[in-house]
This record gives sequence, structure tokens and C-alpha cells, in this order.
Amino acid sequence: MIEVVVNADDFGLSNAVNYGIIDCHKGGLINSATIMMNAKATEHAIQLAKETPSLKIGIHLVLTSGAPLLHDVPSLVDTEGNFKKQMAIIDEPDCVSLEELEREWSTQIECFLKSGLVPTHFDSHHHMHGIPRFHPVVKRLSEYYHLPTRKVRDDLIDIPVITDLFMDDFYGETAVQGYFATLNERVKNCASVEIMAHPAYLDEELMHQSSYTYERLKEASILMSEALPEGFILRK
Repeated sequence: MIEVVVNADDFGLSNAVNYGIIDCHKGGLINSATIMMNAKATEHAIQLAKETPSLKIGIHLVLTSGAPLLHDVPSLVDTEGNFKKQMAIIDEPDCVSLEELEREWSTQIECFLKSGLVPTHFDSHHHMHGIPRFHPVVKRLSEYYHLPTRKVRDDLIDIPVITDLFMDDFYGETAVQGYFATLNERVKNCASVEIMAHPAYLDEELMHQSSYTYERLKEASILMSEALPEGFILRK
């Protein structure tokens, strides 16, 4: 039997995102979600998480959306004080101070812990924790907080991960009806797999913050209408 974690990213991005995630947990395949600690609806997500103890909760570390929690991290921000865009970080990771990155991500984790929730793991928005230059920071955070992370790279062998395999293809054009029914054809020789998802309803905040919008509605519909095939079980 292969254990499955279907994780909803972006918990906290907007109220509509939060409600979509909760509904996909109560009536669908979502069994885990990761919270953005710097988003407009973070507190709303925390409250919903406390009201829904069956949903496992982790931390969605942010480096490319919104503003940092700290105000003294100049290498992480643009001229307006917001986090730099995804491609700016990918193209020039050496411009990021590892000391500033570690302080900001530690602050995001500490903010989560102060909420009273107990984290299962951490991952990151746009998979920033998989950038090789950031590996020492990710390793220290994992060790200090005793948290595994999402397996976005096969060479992160010295950091504990939440599953043996990570799948990011339930997204956009490849998030299709029947996706979960064919898992047994695509997932073999592992004990556990994480499938990334972004279910949501729509509201003005989501439309303002993200270019990935109506696709989230489609994901939610699939997640609430499909079941896992024989040989797979949702991790409790």
C-alpha cells in the first residue's frame, strides 16, 4: 500500500483559497495544506485549521510573493519593499544573502509556531527551498525545528523529506479528470508520494495576487470527485 499526501499549497492566500482547501479536505482528497505566513488571509487560514484538526498543516515558506515579515532583509526585496519575483531569484540566486534568507524563513516558522498549530513539515512557494545555493539554510532549518521538507530534488539526501516521491504535475493543463485513477500506472517502487495541488474558490484577492485562478476551481472539482485507485491510501 502506497501512502499518499495530497497537499494544498497557498493556504492563507485569500479567504476563497482557504475555503476551497477546507472543502476539498472535508469532501475530497486533500489531507494536508501548507500556510503562507505573510499573506492577507493567513489568520483566517489559521482559524480554519484549528477548527479542522483532521487536516495536517505545514509551512509554505515564501520568498517570491508579498512582503517579508522582517524589514531588514534588503537582498530579498525590490525597490518597493516586496519580495523579488520568482525569475529574479532563479536567475541570480547569488544576490540573496543566506543570512537574511535564514532569518526571514526562521521568522515565518516562528510565526507559525506562535499560532499554536503543530507543523508536519515545510515546503516553499515556487519551490525556492530547492535552489542549490539555499541548501545549507534549508538543512539548518530542518535540523533546528525537527521538520522534514518536500522532496523537490533527488539530491537533497541529507535532509529528511515527507515522502519518497514528489509529483508536481497536477497543475494547469495536466490537472485533468482521471488524474488520480491512473496513479497506479505512474507511481511504482515507493512507499509514499506527495501530490501538489492548488484548489480554491475565486475572490478579488486571489485574482489580484495570482495568475493561476480559474485553474484552481478545476482542481477543486477534480479533488472532490475522484478517489484513489486500489493500492493507494491517504496518509492519516
